[in-house]
Amino acid sequence: MKPIERIEVQRTVSEQPLMALYLYTPLCGTCQLAKRMLTVVEELFPALPFYETDVNYIPEQAAVWKIESVPCLLLFVGGTMAGKWYAFHSVPYLYEEIQARLPR
Repeated sequence: MKPIERIEVQRTVSEQPLMALYLYTPLCGTCQLAKRMLTVVEELFPALPFYETDVNYIPEQAAVWKIESVPCLLLFVGGTMAGKWYAFHSVPYLYEEIQARLPR
């Protein structure tokens, strides 16, 4: 996952035709486990760029996206949110959920 700075988040979302954004907080243990799962999922989608950012640095944007907790994975297609996940049940679950929302 590529780290993305606060000032780049909105621009990247609007410019990328397809992207995943992982939101976390540094002291969240569940976030650390979720990140491990996402590194595996990322390998399954070579054409899907994965980004990550600390949600503490984007409070305004988090409010716009109605982020309720972390860890959170957002999928954007054409600048529009196509999926939002808080529970990362398993790698196969994430794979199926993301695959179902990708453009055909």
